[in-house]
Amino acid sequence: MDFGVGYFPTHNAMAPGALARLVEERGHSALFFAEHTHIPAARETPAQDGQELPQRYWHTYDLFVALTAAAAATSRLRVGSGICLVIERDPIITAKEVASVDQLSGGRFEFGVGAGWNREEMRNHGTDPRVRMGVLRERVEAMQAIWREDEATYHGKYVNFDRIWSYPKPVQRPHPPVLVGGTGPGVLDRVLAFGDAWFPNYEEGIFERIAELRSRAERPIGVQVLSAPNDPAVLQRLHEAGVQRASRWIPSGPRSTVERALDEWEHAIAVFAGEGA
Repeated sequence: MDFGVGYFPTHNAMAPGALARLVEERGHSALFFAEHTHIPAARETPAQDGQELPQRYWHTYDLFVALTAAAAATSRLRVGSGICLVIERDPIITAKEVASVDQLSGGRFEFGVGAGWNREEMRNHGTDPRVRMGVLRERVEAMQAIWREDEATYHGKYVNFDRIWSYPKPVQRPHPPVLVGGTGPGVLDRVLAFGDAWFPNYEEGIFERIAELRSRAERPIGVQVLSAPNDPAVLQRLHEAGVQRASRWIPSGPRSTVERALDEWEHAIAVFAGEGA
């Protein structure tokens, strides 16, 4: 199992490129950036943890601009979306952005996708929250067709286009890994339908669901975990469950804040690996 970092790349904190260099220098395998295009000022949908929503949610750079800066500043680090809110994005444009970052990074991009939780945010992008899972599936499938095929066509209920040319194609073939985020009741169905891996936030019931995913899968399906705690015992359980990568969110802030959070994360990793006390 290897280890990564999740981060909200805000304009008033450590910049994406500088952060990426630091994360790579400290030996982590991946860096994932969160995405919100905006947060509606009318706060109707509560935050998932029931707490007041932190301001970092509406201060982030554009996801793909931040990822490009991170990729340009590094040579080995995997860079990815954690997660890209596909239901708020045009799939043809997003397919080009993904392929462009994968090309510019030399094939180091990982595409975490999800439907999100903020219903007002979805509506502002013209997506009915009631059909968001169907929209998510079709947009991902349409992008996969664009990446695979020289002349792509896709016909669905929410996405339709005939015979398009779109380049560049991704370096990773047939496309970068699609990591399906979420922990809702139907998430494993989505992973099995169009994902290369499940990409949930950590929660206690995750281990039973990993076992269920393994039992249902008829092809190789990976598991990566976001929001892993600073707990060596949990890291051991994730390792035993076959999780490929555990990542932890670190706070947005100046370098000193980031370094303190990385120190804590790396201490937990060292204890898990038998290198610390």
